[in-house]
Amino acid sequence: MAAAASGPRPGPGPAFRDASPAEVRAALVPEEAAEFEREWRTVLAKAADTLDLAEVLETLESWRRVARLTAAAGAAGHRAMYRRAAARLTGEDIPADEPLPRTKARLGL
Repeated sequence: MAAAASGPRPGPGPAFRDASPAEVRAALVPEEAAEFEREWRTVLAKAADTLDLAEVLETLESWRRVARLTAAAGAAGHRAMYRRAAARLTGEDIPADEPLPRTKARLGL
């Protein structure tokens, strides 16, 4: 029997419209949670220097959309979405076990 994939399970879940950064991070697959944390820390540091929250708010809104998609599809479905997009873009079969960062790189993400 295969081990369960880590990350969120599919289902209706929260809307994420007003999700906090912690709620967003909790909804992401581990690879994207790490990416979110790096990006979040970068924009927070920049905002501390510039006293401008625009990039912080844009970053949060962008990741809220990813969190919403991930929660709706579940971890496996979310990864499969990237594989389908990469397969359509490249015309190649994308292995189910390909690391997510590699699949996203195929998409220019």
